[in-house]
Amino acid sequence: MLAELGEVCAAAVGRDDAEPPGGGAILREAACGYWGRRGHRVRAEDVVAAPGAPSLLFALLAALGGDVLVPRPCPAWWAPQVRLLGRTAYSVPTPAECGGVPDPYALLETVRRVRAEGGDPRVLLLSPADDPTGTVAPPELVSEACEAAVAEGLHLVSDETWCDTLHAPHGTVLFSPPAERWPDDVTVLYDTVGALLPAAWPAAVARFPATPDGAARRTDTLDILTALGAFVAGPVGAAAVYALDEPGPVTDRARAVATLHARVAGAAHRLVLSSGALSLPPEAGRHLYADLGPLRERLAALGVTDSLELEDHLSDRLGTPVPGGHRFGEAPDTLRVRLPTAPLLGATPEERLESLTAPDPLALPQVAEALARLGSAFGELSEEAPPSGDAPQ
Repeated sequence: MLAELGEVCAAAVGRDDAEPPGGGAILREAACGYWGRRGHRVRAEDVVAAPGAPSLLFALLAALGGDVLVPRPCPAWWAPQVRLLGRTAYSVPTPAECGGVPDPYALLETVRRVRAEGGDPRVLLLSPADDPTGTVAPPELVSEACEAAVAEGLHLVSDETWCDTLHAPHGTVLFSPPAERWPDDVTVLYDTVGALLPAAWPAAVARFPATPDGAARRTDTLDILTALGAFVAGPVGAAAVYALDEPGPVTDRARAVATLHARVAGAAHRLVLSSGALSLPPEAGRHLYADLGPLRERLAALGVTDSLELEDHLSDRLGTPVPGGHRFGEAPDTLRVRLPTAPLLGATPEERLESLTAPDPLALPQVAEALARLGSAFGELSEEAPPSGDAPQ
């Protein structure tokens, strides 16, 4: 944890109240400043804050109504939010180049099919910098998907939590739909725990369209958050204000963390590909998405025939949870997994801090050993590996 953030939070421990419903003026103004530095003019009256993205998305979807379309794969917590509201989440395949946004033609086909079957699709969730796949959608694909969704009357919810974790910020073009073409049809969601705050300090913000419809949705969302008692804790709110103002210590740490995860993700990606598995190059976040379909025969010899069994096998082999693709909306027989990069940095806070500050983190024992375990787990699945039971003594 960044020392300066700890000091801000500690200084606010004496606060015996939470942030007001939807966040106080100072917190909402800090969010406006965050977006303003990225070229988006935002008013505080169009912003809502909540204790984390899940509660904020739940309230927003409840306010929007209707069924929801999500890209496949998508963050594991999206579809449960929709089901909890008694609605249906329809998965739409993503293009071959990336995750986070649906293929536009598949989106149109899905919307028309759902309506023909009596469904009521009203919302599309997307993430330009994607969680499960660690990819960044090319601007033209985001634009085409958004254009198709708007043409079908869908409201877009753009989760931009991982947009501050680009592995190559000067070489990756990130397209934010509201800023470019559809400010009236998009609500933007941003969770500070993506890059700015520790995961245990949840604080998320959303910006609504500056239109009468946007104001009505914001009011409905605020009412639902209030009914749920979903308020940002006072000390966490103070830390969120500090982080959203993006002082030097915060931006320096965020960039250093992104750079570290880029290095270990790149090394992990090479190991995965060397086994014969498939994976798109990681471009953001702290995950790598791998398709072990080409290794199906080898896995079957080990008793692994679906993503549930693959999850168990790799989690046991690597000593850390490796969620299968079924958790992200994939069919179980796709043999896909999301590999987290955080466990590659060390098992303790001290080891992880050492990885963050080391000139060559890949040379550290804890990182090298973790990568070796990963290489071994995938290497034994490759075509060159000896058949099961015939390993050399």
